[in-house]
Amino acid sequence: MASSIPKVATKVKRVFPLFNRVLIKRDDPATQSKGGIVLPENQKTRVLRGTVVAVGPGQRNDNGQKIPMTVKPGDYVILPDYGGARIEMDGEHYFMFRENDILAKLQES
Repeated sequence: MASSIPKVATKVKRVFPLFNRVLIKRDDPATQSKGGIVLPENQKTRVLRGTVVAVGPGQRNDNGQKIPMTVKPGDYVILPDYGGARIEMDGEHYFMFRENDILAKLQES
């Protein structure tokens, strides 16, 4: 999980999310079940996890104060079923979400 971050981050150095937006690389769908059975294309589940690649500077509140971001590049997060703008760069697919659309941040053990 964390070892792929530097390679991914170097590909998207030219993307700077604005405000409270977060650029995420979704995990690849599972090709095998936990028991080792190869899954056909139509049985693969929707990927709800991903790695944060880039974050914006944060949103401003009504008083003009910047609200700091709670995620940072390299964080592993849980995503909603739907949403996010799909972006393709260098043959890779990324998704842009608003920070408040991210459901949870996973802690590495």
